[in-house]
Amino acid sequence: MNKNSFFYKAFDLYYDGFRSMTLGKTLWLIIAIKLFIMFAILKVFFFPNFIGQHTEKGGEADFVAGQLEMRNDVKQP
Repeated sequence: MNKNSFFYKAFDLYYDGFRSMTLGKTLWLIIAIKLFIMFAILKVFFFPNFIGQHTEKGGEADFVAGQLEMRNDVKQP
């Protein structure tokens, strides 16, 4: 790769920045752990696959449309 290219300069900037970090590495590790907990663990326990359990393959759009219509009918007097 050419050392004057944009991608090399951007990579070099971030590489040098992360290499010289002390407190920043710890903070990035904490951020990564929190993201893993939010997206991997909490998703499994608190966000079940409701649409997949109540429809067959290929009928997801009809199920969602029906639910939206049903909720819209309830809200309107």
